Amino acid sequence: MPTQTSRASHSLPRFEDAEPLGPQDAEFARDIKAVLEKHGNLDRFGLVLLHDHFALGGDEVLVETNDPQARTLHVEVEKKGETKHAQPSQWRFVADSGEATTAQSASTPYEVLMLCLTLACEDR
Repeated sequence: MPTQTSRASHSLPRFEDAEPLGPQDAEFARDIKAVLEKHGNLDRFGLVLLHDHFALGGDEVLVETNDPQARTLHVEVEKKGETKHAQPSQWRFVADSGEATTAQSASTPYEVLMLCLTLACEDR
């Protein structure tokens, strides 16, 4: 299962304090769009506002489930080792610090923020 690096040294702003995408970001958005188009990923990736609502422990990960029939999404905190059939759905870039804190950050410029799992109706 993919792991999430500890965000203790990479804290995110609370939602209320996070600055949303705005007109001042038009050039940035065009640059990101051009890179996505160049690599054939325009319909695969997009932008999200990185933020926190609460702290996660080093052994915890956010897991998004969905119920297509009820048309709902749910996000819960789970222990990393107890999450089943999940795949990463949100990542964030990490700054090069000169020293890697995890095996994941040593090999990739990003960390997993959230996993996604389909919630079967009989499991509710």
